[in-house]
Amino acid sequence: MDEFDRYRADMNEKLLGSNHLGIKRFFALDTQAYEDGALDRRTKELLGLVASIVLRCDDCVTYHIKQSVTAGVTRPEFLDAFNIALVVGGSITIPHLRRAVDRLDQTLAGNDGEVAPHVHE
Repeated sequence: MDEFDRYRADMNEKLLGSNHLGIKRFFALDTQAYEDGALDRRTKELLGLVASIVLRCDDCVTYHIKQSVTAGVTRPEFLDAFNIALVVGGSITIPHLRRAVDRLDQTLAGNDGEVAPHVHE
């Protein structure tokens, strides 16, 4: 999981360092979307997690798992979210659910509460 965090941070720095206005604006919009509003951050992260599983983006799944753990999401809540993703996405999401459970276990085993601000892959 540390390698995931390092790679993500390095590549985000390169993207943002390009000073491309459109890229910077999208990253800012993405960050703001997950802040507390009518829905709290926990709920928004779970929505992002379900969408990421359905869209089959393993990097995004990992990111939202880490953010959700930091936001206090419990294992039973994760399993409910995984179930929603399976129902919506169908059996093609099962390999991604397997990896999601593995990443959840890794995150819970090593969670230090420090996760970088939200920016999608």
